[in-house]
Amino acid sequence: MMYDYNDNFGGGLFMILILILLVVGAFVAYRYYSNTPRTGEKSSPLDILKERYAKGEIDKKEFEDKRKDLEG
Repeated sequence: MMYDYNDNFGGGLFMILILILLVVGAFVAYRYYSNTPRTGEKSSPLDILKERYAKGEIDKKEFEDKRKDLEG
């Protein structure tokens, strides 16, 4: 008996689907990894304190107190 079946996974349609999935996966991976900070780019506590002082979130007295605590 001969069975007529097609084993090319839908032809070009399957290949287009795989290509779309690869492109979407690459895009998602790029967006995820581009938004996470790199390990070498982490700010030290003193840098964060200086940034907060520069933004005006803390006053000079609080800055000096916290700086002394950090420098120990």
